[in-house]
Amino acid sequence: MSIVTKRGDGGNTFLFWGGEVAKDHPRIELQGALDELSSFLGLAKSLIKKGAIKDLLEQIQKDLILIGAEVSTAPRFIHRLKKKILRKDVRQLEAFINKLEAKRAFKKEFCLPGANTASGALHVARTIARRAERRVVSLVKKEELKDSAILVYMNRLSDLLYLAARACAKKER
Repeated sequence: MSIVTKRGDGGNTFLFWGGEVAKDHPRIELQGALDELSSFLGLAKSLIKKGAIKDLLEQIQKDLILIGAEVSTAPRFIHRLKKKILRKDVRQLEAFINKLEAKRAFKKEFCLPGANTASGALHVARTIARRAERRVVSLVKKEELKDSAILVYMNRLSDLLYLAARACAKKER
């Protein structure tokens, strides 16, 4: 089976278990942002030698796959998904945020991204997470995405990526 199906040549794509939407549909825009975010997290992960942040980035990539599956599923088929992002996943992000905040006294101030490559990649990931979050808000407003855990997860994720970027910047000073 080839990756080339030609089904999208007319500018449309298909949702899981049925449904066809334009490739510029808000669901597909969000899916693209999630894919871009996961790619930058992968870049950041490859630049970090080892440790809790590297492990966390891999878990976040797995979570983004779950979010992407839900986003790519027509609402009438959501019940078919075996796994979804839940409040417990949000709590895991919050626990890691608390750990990073406890380890370092981060001032609530802006910082210039680019202290090192890993930190810079995490800052790019943070900005993409914010864009993805805005796309989630759009889908929630249109009642096309009803799972509020995704919106909360994305909001916590960008906070966490900010702290992770700051932590990586301090490691190599």
